[in-house]
Amino acid sequence: MQTLDTFDWVAISIYFLILLGIALWVIRKKENNTEDYFLAGRNVGWFVVGASIFASNIGSEHVVGLAGAGAGDRLPMLIYEIQAWVVLILGWVFLPFYARAGVFTMPEFLEKRFDARARWILSVFSIVAYVLTKISVTIYAGGIVVSALLGIDFWTGAIATVVLTGIYTVLGGMRAVVYTETLQAVILVIGAAALTFIGLDHVGGWESMKETVTPEYLNMWRAASDPDFPWPPLLIASTITGIWYWCTDQYIVQRALTAKNIKEGRRGTIFGALLKLLPVFLFLIPGVIALTLKMRGELQWDSPDQAFPVLMSNLLPSGLRGLVAAGLLAALMSSLASVFNSCSTLFTVDIYKKLRPNAPEKKLVRTGQIATVIVVIIGIIWIPIMANISGVLYEYLQSVQSYIAPPITAVFLLGIFHKRINAQGAFVTMVVGFIVGAVRIVLELVKDSLNPDSFWFLLGDMNFLSFASWFFLFCIILILVVSYATAPPSEEKLKNLTYATISEEERKDNKNSYNWKDIVISTIIIAIVVYVMIWFNGK
Repeated sequence: MQTLDTFDWVAISIYFLILLGIALWVIRKKENNTEDYFLAGRNVGWFVVGASIFASNIGSEHVVGLAGAGAGDRLPMLIYEIQAWVVLILGWVFLPFYARAGVFTMPEFLEKRFDARARWILSVFSIVAYVLTKISVTIYAGGIVVSALLGIDFWTGAIATVVLTGIYTVLGGMRAVVYTETLQAVILVIGAAALTFIGLDHVGGWESMKETVTPEYLNMWRAASDPDFPWPPLLIASTITGIWYWCTDQYIVQRALTAKNIKEGRRGTIFGALLKLLPVFLFLIPGVIALTLKMRGELQWDSPDQAFPVLMSNLLPSGLRGLVAAGLLAALMSSLASVFNSCSTLFTVDIYKKLRPNAPEKKLVRTGQIATVIVVIIGIIWIPIMANISGVLYEYLQSVQSYIAPPITAVFLLGIFHKRINAQGAFVTMVVGFIVGAVRIVLELVKDSLNPDSFWFLLGDMNFLSFASWFFLFCIILILVVSYATAPPSEEKLKNLTYATISEEERKDNKNSYNWKDIVISTIIIAIVVYVMIWFNGK
């Protein structure tokens, strides 16, 4: 690892001064009401929405973990990164329903479609899930990046970044988050693209790299009998997790809800989908380049998760190395800022406001700020636990999300597409689903002490992709059986919240919110996704 020099520090300093300027400008402009603090006043254009969606998604766990997947023989994991077509589903299918319902949060939408019980369950569960997955993993990955780049110890780097991000998120709210994320997305794309091009040139081009790692290494489609990544469950489980993450998770959907109207929101998701095509080339390929150089004896690292920072510090010239370092710090900060703001939104709107319905706007904003501070503290406390994670970080993240996603995806999908689904069906499916997911995580941790012939061992040892696929089918059957066994919801409750109950006026408004350009660009994005899937076939 080469340490940063004077030019690198100048680049990092300039970046942080610009970031500080944007944050201060936003803090001065903001108004003290909940719509401004949590949804940036619902007045954001498509470019900022799309860049914010992308920057929220690409955190340091992607930079570290996706490059680690590329360097650690886990290429099938890239299927999670070419889900641009799922981002389109958010804009074309889900966003119009959320906008019509006029909601701040996803639990709030579930209350309108089903009842208050569904809102409570999703609110509490989402906050816990954020701490266990997004916050903890982002801080852990960020600690690795910061300590490797800046030559400081893990704890100092992790805590400094968390505190700095927490300050501007608390003060500026959602507006500070989306505008700083736009800058961070640009910096990250430029820096990682430079590393990919320089890296490919250094190894002698794509064909030379493929020769070293062997063509079979670049195959994302393993046999159906593969113990780690069988292709049918990989395709099914990644789609289930993708719909949960991109279309129903507060963390991402909140960005689309900041848009001025459905038209800007949809275009923001189309732009976000376009950007979502980049990570495969920006982060996964550098991991493969790092592996190629290691196999040739030109680079050394201990764990695949170190591949990206080591490659960056050794290949990039002075100054540019500092810019990419700033981009990595940006990735960490944008992910943390997003999850901090989403947690405070969920707590304030879905929990505190329900308990104190008459609380004034200023009090709600203050509660959101306090909630953000508490989440920051919990995140720091969680660091030592996260430091014990074994294996490749990105795979850990996807496996945990595979246990969280099925019940939520089933409830949202059927809730919109099937008007017979009722509150009882949604409630039972979410409660049972979360219990099953929690049991699976516990069994996975203790499976070595179980009888290998027992059902519990089978459940804990089953491939996480196969488990997620069967678990989703179970949730679909459960919600249908319970809904049909109980009374149907009233027509009034369903108005404009399912496809079968959209009014003629709303259908016309929705049709006027897009044109041929939106359809053509969306089609091109889907075509590129299919091409990438076919291209990585190991030949």
